Amino acid sequence: MIKVETVNGWPLLCKLLASQSFVTALILNSVVILSLSAALIAVNDDSDGPSGVPKGKFLIGFLCTLGASALYSLLLSFMQLSFQKVLKKETFSVVLEMQICTSVVASCLSSTGLFASGEWKSLQHELEVFGTGRVSYVLTLVWTAITWQVCAVGVVGLIFVVSSLFSNVISTLSLAVTPLAALVVFHDKMNGVKVIAMLLALCGFASYIYQNYIDDKKARRLQTHVREIQHTA
Repeated sequence: MIKVETVNGWPLLCKLLASQSFVTALILNSVVILSLSAALIAVNDDSDGPSGVPKGKFLIGFLCTLGASALYSLLLSFMQLSFQKVLKKETFSVVLEMQICTSVVASCLSSTGLFASGEWKSLQHELEVFGTGRVSYVLTLVWTAITWQVCAVGVVGLIFVVSSLFSNVISTLSLAVTPLAALVVFHDKMNGVKVIAMLLALCGFASYIYQNYIDDKKARRLQTHVREIQHTA
């Protein structure tokens, strides 16, 4: 779990470079703080450690996690590039088309892996031993799929409207804010580590927003200067 969360800084930096953005001090500060915030959430998790897993397989899982992190960053960056260079349309239907295409490919690859590995044979056993019954098992799968699709549409929509970097900033911010939702909805325990993680996430997000405010202010000044030159000419 720790390995999964601590590589969040890698996709942020990768998408930052892929989108050819300037690496300012505020953006770098935002990346570092958000990554630390996500890492704190992972450290607080009780599921840390490869209990019963051989070191070889654990190493393979770690490397696969790094690879998945890099591929995810490239995926979002290529989405942004597709919106800018290929599709060149500013409609919500483009966002849905992009999500449908990626979901179809992901579903095909996941289904192929499920049947190729033979794990489909254990689905019946999982259904039978599920704690709250078969209906709850099916409903859990269905609603998990629906909510993830809604989340994915939001991620792609943020890429379409703003950038892939901003999309990942919001995703990383949500990791630290999730314990607050768990506290309200499921009455989960709140400890000092979670509070610090949320505060760090808010600071990192504020740093990113402030950098965008500075950039927007500079752009407006430039537009005003250009208009004044055109007016005097």
